[in-house]
Amino acid sequence: MLRELFGQQRRRFLTTASELDLHPAQAGALLQMKPGEPLPMHELATMLACDNSNVTGIVDRLEARGLVARQPYALDRRVKHLALTALGAELQQQLLERMGRPPAGLRKLSPADQVKLRDVLRRAASET
Repeated sequence: MLRELFGQQRRRFLTTASELDLHPAQAGALLQMKPGEPLPMHELATMLACDNSNVTGIVDRLEARGLVARQPYALDRRVKHLALTALGAELQQQLLERMGRPPAGLRKLSPADQVKLRDVLRRAASET
């Protein structure tokens, strides 16, 4: 059942990314960033569990759309930090809002069952 639920969530993610004209990897990158907090590119690669060279391609496309900006790191000019632009933060917010809506199956649950499920999932997540 969890696999089915996660599969539905994955499809929602892919659909949402497509509706916002984002490749899933680009959407994933945007979700890892925080407005006002530049992020080193190598840390983004770690968060996305991919190679640094893959992140370069993802960032190139995000930067071409004006969603992120590369910034030099004062302590080491070889390191580039990524910052969300105003447009990037706006698109990120749209992505978060759409993905934050509960799936139809969860909306069918009673409010009491939703609270129980949240609590169980919170405990399960804290066990990892």
